[in-house]
Amino acid sequence: MNTLSFRTKSANEATVKRDWYVVDATNMTLGRMAARIAAILRGKNKPYYTPHTDCGDYVIVINADKIVLTGNKMNDKEYENYSGYPGGRKVEIAKDLLRRRPIVLTERAVKGMLPKNRLGRAMYKKLFVYAGAEHPHAAQKPQSLTF
Repeated sequence: MNTLSFRTKSANEATVKRDWYVVDATNMTLGRMAARIAAILRGKNKPYYTPHTDCGDYVIVINADKIVLTGNKMNDKEYENYSGYPGGRKVEIAKDLLRRRPIVLTERAVKGMLPKNRLGRAMYKKLFVYAGAEHPHAAQKPQSLTF
């Protein structure tokens, strides 16, 4: 009897094909850009997306110092670091953090949209953020990605 199989195919490390993409963050809204990057890192743009497998692509973000925050978030949004000790809470507004460490805003926004487990940590390692227009990944021949 010749029957068709309707079994679901799950992706694994052998079947996943990873591409490299470069995103220019100039004049892009931080949250909207981070949501799209997180979906690519997870692999949701692939037809064989499997939630329990890292089937995402590599993403390079350039010009991270030129991102835009809508409304008054540049002056109101606070980024907090806590050392764990009494009095060890440090708060910095987005404008100061963007001036001092421009890649942190993009990295924290994308990391917050990934799963909070070892799979999410593996996906986060495929993100490369640079403040300027240059990146050292030209050998991987990244494709330009526009949103």
